[in-house]
Amino acid sequence: QQRDKLKQYQKRISLNLERERALARQLLKEGRKEKAMLLLKKKRYQEQLLDKTENQISNLERMVQDIEFTQIEMKVIEGLKIGNECLNKMHQVMSIEEVERIIGETQDAVEYQRQIDEILAGSLTEEDEDAILEELNAITQEQMELPEVPSEPLPEKIP
Repeated sequence: QQRDKLKQYQKRISLNLERERALARQLLKEGRKEKAMLLLKKKRYQEQLLDKTENQISNLERMVQDIEFTQIEMKVIEGLKIGNECLNKMHQVMSIEEVERIIGETQDAVEYQRQIDEILAGSLTEEDEDAILEELNAITQEQMELPEVPSEPLPEKIP
């Protein structure tokens, strides 16, 4: 709002500058040099005010950008804070000891399953292995046997 007010002020001063310059020319034509000089001094003062106003507008715009960036930074920090709280809650639920216990139980279960597999694999005798291989060969032969090809000629196509 301040920026907009300052820009309106600038427009008003710019219009005044043009009018005073034209008035100073007219006064010079009429021979009223002192009055024209006074108007030009006033014009110069208003030009300095315009420069100051431009600097103030720049400062305001820079301040607005700083505020916007700070708001973004605050959101990032808030996000980090929430993430940190989440991690802390997760760490409370899952302690290192709990994770180590679970890993140990998993390794024990894998070892137990491996032992069962070895027992089952070892229960087959050599005779069982031979019987399994013979059955596999028989199934393979059944699949490879092709049907006989007919010896009769194919029927002719009827148009």
